[in-house]
Amino acid sequence: MKYSPRSDGRKFIIPSFFFIVALCVLAFINEVRFDSLLSFGRCALSNVPRNSSSLEAPLLSSSDEDEIRILIGILTLPDQYQRRHFLRMIYGTQDVPAGVKIDVKFVFCNLTKEDQKVLVALEIMRYDDIIILNCNENMNKGKTYTYFSSLPDLFNETDTPNPPYHYVMKADDDTYIRQESLVASLRPLPREDLYYGYVIPCPSMDPFVHYMSGMGYLVSWDIAVWLKESEIPKKHLEGPEDKVFGDWIREGRRGKNRFNAKWSMYNFPEPPTRCTHELWPDTIAVHLLKNQEKWIRTLNYFNVTSNLKPSKLYHIP
Repeated sequence: MKYSPRSDGRKFIIPSFFFIVALCVLAFINEVRFDSLLSFGRCALSNVPRNSSSLEAPLLSSSDEDEIRILIGILTLPDQYQRRHFLRMIYGTQDVPAGVKIDVKFVFCNLTKEDQKVLVALEIMRYDDIIILNCNENMNKGKTYTYFSSLPDLFNETDTPNPPYHYVMKADDDTYIRQESLVASLRPLPREDLYYGYVIPCPSMDPFVHYMSGMGYLVSWDIAVWLKESEIPKKHLEGPEDKVFGDWIREGRRGKNRFNAKWSMYNFPEPPTRCTHELWPDTIAVHLLKNQEKWIRTLNYFNVTSNLKPSKLYHIP
């Protein structure tokens, strides 16, 4: 019989082909099994209770980290109807980043006039942005304490997030707050035991020495809860409200996390003092806007009407 190399080659190729096919089938089966096990593992972990003591606390998702809830309480007077309407335009036309909730509320004490009972009630029906505290109207005799200490009871609904706000702020009605800049400054900061604002005295840059200016200061929610429960503020209510607030924080050893927002917060540049600063892009708040001229200069500088849409209904040069 004559030897044929070609026939031996065919004998080698055919088994090799079937061997390769078998390897591919085996790899496919193993991949399916691995994916099934991985899916089963994910399903099992998703059913583990979040409060299990044997597991570490779950990391915040990016959406949780981006979410910030802020309450800005503007302390004002019941009769300041025109100022409130003006500020509603100012804050209602500001854009805030996605995932951020900022509620602006106007805060004053009990109504004392018949016209207030009608006009303020109409405001509430239309805008729902007013908090009436159970107090006699005042500036430096406990109004700020009543505001902060009332918040835990005012916002204790069971169907709201906990805490309802990460930060709560007290601001004057002659302060212009740029909400987007405020949010940007808060993102890297702690959400507990925080005391934030423009440190006094004006030349100082150390937030641990004195206190934050009444133009607008902010604390984390847990400090509002502490103010409600502590006896410290109740013993010392009268005096310049921002200084007294700083006294409470110091005596109660609160505000271990502090942030001095100077010079992104400042007084209007005129008349010049040690507390003023020129208007500039890196601004969170401008204080002492005591008349319309100062408001208009400030709003023009920050070009607040740039988003006005063109229309045949109006012509604004």
